[in-house]
Amino acid sequence: MSRLMTSLAASICVMIPVAVQAAPAPTLPDGPGRAQVQQVCTQCHNVNQILNSSGYSRAHWQELIGNMIDLSAAPQDRDTIVNYLATTFPPNTRRASTPVAGPVKISIQQWKVPTLGQRSRDPVMTQDGMIWWNGQFGNVVGRLDPKTGAMKEFALPAGAKPHSITPDAQGNIWYTGNGNGTVGRIDVKSGDIKVYPMPDPAAKDPHTAQFAPNGVLWFTVQNSQMIGKLDPKTGEVKLVKVRADSNPYDVRIDSAGVPWMSCSESNCIYRVDPATMAVQEFKLPAGSGVRRFAFASDGMIWYGNSLLGTVGRMDPKTGATKEWASPSGPQSSPYGFEIINDVIWYNESGKRPDMLVRFDPKTEKFQSWPIQSGNVYAGIVRHMRKTPIGDLLIHQSSTNHIMRVSIDDGRKQAAAR
Repeated sequence: MSRLMTSLAASICVMIPVAVQAAPAPTLPDGPGRAQVQQVCTQCHNVNQILNSSGYSRAHWQELIGNMIDLSAAPQDRDTIVNYLATTFPPNTRRASTPVAGPVKISIQQWKVPTLGQRSRDPVMTQDGMIWWNGQFGNVVGRLDPKTGAMKEFALPAGAKPHSITPDAQGNIWYTGNGNGTVGRIDVKSGDIKVYPMPDPAAKDPHTAQFAPNGVLWFTVQNSQMIGKLDPKTGEVKLVKVRADSNPYDVRIDSAGVPWMSCSESNCIYRVDPATMAVQEFKLPAGSGVRRFAFASDGMIWYGNSLLGTVGRMDPKTGATKEWASPSGPQSSPYGFEIINDVIWYNESGKRPDMLVRFDPKTEKFQSWPIQSGNVYAGIVRHMRKTPIGDLLIHQSSTNHIMRVSIDDGRKQAAAR
């Protein structure tokens, strides 16, 4: 390992959380270049990401690495790493997905963010047409003008490690400080950042946030097993604890202004009283775990069941549920989730390629597409959100790309006539 290579890896990945670096690393197979791969790649992720990959050709490994880290100053070391990976991990079908054909057409526009290794994610469009994203490992929030492709990144206070972002009614961007127990607001006009620390030091990892119609920000604190709300008018933050093994994840607000939260590690969805913060638990099928969910126009909750590999519907009045098997099966691990015109969209994060799936509740039919990032299929989408004009925003955190999906299902054409 050259000094230059060691310096590059250390400088580019210096902001990676200690918990990730300290995790015990599995063993890579022997071969020329193994030491370099172990040294460089584990600065940013565990080698399980390599061991469990679908494998790539030499050209695709080189492109994939180039989306994560700039090794142009150390071409010999870069080539050694690429040769090892291409030889040891060629393409395989261990995690092959099951594509489903259908009549709907999509097109995907993609942008590669400026700072590599940041794990860009959670894009959202504000009313002015700008697309914002957060780079959790890079400790940044970024802004993209989709008309010109121009991008700007805003550095956050040290250690924030934003897990997600959401805009307020004025277009300012709020982030959840997953690394330092804070919530922050970026004034999009001045660039100033205001930080709201958690009142309880046990609330270490704010996760996902959403504004209610009255302007109150509701958020989950995943591994700390809490739910919180922040009143921007007063700056007051209140927290309530939930069941210790539930890991609250996503948050959505229903048409009455009531917040709901999903449980990523247990078979539950929470309803929270906006005034008292009393938590009501709704049970899902045994073995369930839900990361993301959304409301349909009839008030029904639809969700991706990550642990069972299904897409489900829950009646919030009765708690009754029904589930449909995702096309790629029990290990498909649905993750990002959105509803557009009462049609369900999500991704199968457990498969390669990471598939974008469309499910029409009226016909109970699926359709899916592989998500390409550059010229490779590396995964994964962790969140997806619709735009004001009915497009879908997704991302590929592994390759630092932000994407906009245009959907051609006849609805836009019919609306225009």
